[in-house]
Amino acid sequence: MAQEQGGRDQEQGAGARLARLLRRWWEEAGSASGGTRPTQQALAARLGVDQTTLSRYLNPKHTSTAPLRVVEALHAQLRAPAAELDRARALCRAALRENSGRRTVGGGGEPTAATDVTDGSGEPGGRREPAGSRATADPADPADPAAPYGPAGGHGSGAGRPRFRWHLHVLVWAAVVVAFAAGVLVHERFAVQDRKAATADGAAGEGAVAASEVPHQWPLLVMGEQDQFTRARALQNLLNAHGYEVRADGFFGEDTRDAVMAFQRKRGLAPDGKVGKHTWPELVKEVKPGSGTFEVRAAQELLNNVGQGGTVVSGEFTAVTAEDLRFFQSTQDLPVTGRVDVDTWLALLVAQLPPAGAPAYQRPESPPPSGSAPASA
Repeated sequence: MAQEQGGRDQEQGAGARLARLLRRWWEEAGSASGGTRPTQQALAARLGVDQTTLSRYLNPKHTSTAPLRVVEALHAQLRAPAAELDRARALCRAALRENSGRRTVGGGGEPTAATDVTDGSGEPGGRREPAGSRATADPADPADPAAPYGPAGGHGSGAGRPRFRWHLHVLVWAAVVVAFAAGVLVHERFAVQDRKAATADGAAGEGAVAASEVPHQWPLLVMGEQDQFTRARALQNLLNAHGYEVRADGFFGEDTRDAVMAFQRKRGLAPDGKVGKHTWPELVKEVKPGSGTFEVRAAQELLNNVGQGGTVVSGEFTAVTAEDLRFFQSTQDLPVTGRVDVDTWLALLVAQLPPAGAPAYQRPESPPPSGSAPASA
């Protein structure tokens, strides 16, 4: 009965209410638009957590609480009602406070009388004798090893020694935990930097724009016969945003090269037809609410292919687009603004994954690659 009552009390907490809300989002996903609800395995992969952890976050009877990042990502991935996001954030913060309070209450207290200590005879593992016995009544006996800690020694009762040892053990363990946590943070920081450097496309030695502190390199695109996928389509959409009419099909042919050269001449750059560290920063535009269709589509193309779940490529800057951008920026150690600036463009271009194919809006009319010769070195 006591266990059942404890379970009901736990379900009434903020953590249980948050889990019920998240589970309802998942169960109702796809019903409004007629789509298909994602499996927990697929959803966990999008969120960057394992399926067991996600299952605990969606279980009101489990003590695990989803962190704020996962709550916001679930809201974006499941297209949950916008009005419920603030409520979910408030429940998340309240649950984390409740968990912190339980840890504080459960972590203190003095050692009990059952704790193994050294008794008055100096033998380890002995039991503590009751008050009024010889060990308690004669603490100042010179032959007793514990005498300096008794009343005659002026250092308190004989119970001071085990209590002192217990506090010493707590301090040692606290120091070990702090050192371990610091090591994990340092390791994660260097691991993130290593992953960024490993994914940067630096085949031609292209470097980052001088005004940026983001440790990435701009990818180099040149004319060729092969499909260059999302990066080339982003380039072509950005050229259209600057008034150069080219087809956004992913093939860097002669028409795309000619448009690039015309853009470079207009901006005072060397007209070599290559798009690298000097051309990208001039070509990209800030994308925010109200931006043009082509630059918004370019950003959505890239955001849809960074492995954090689907982003609708519509050419319209929506609240969902801004939410997906904020989540991506948080994973890249960028300022979380929900807008695409130069550093965010660079991170999006570098983070592109090998695509499964052309996007849905472009696939039915994709032409074969146009005949063109490779650019000279």
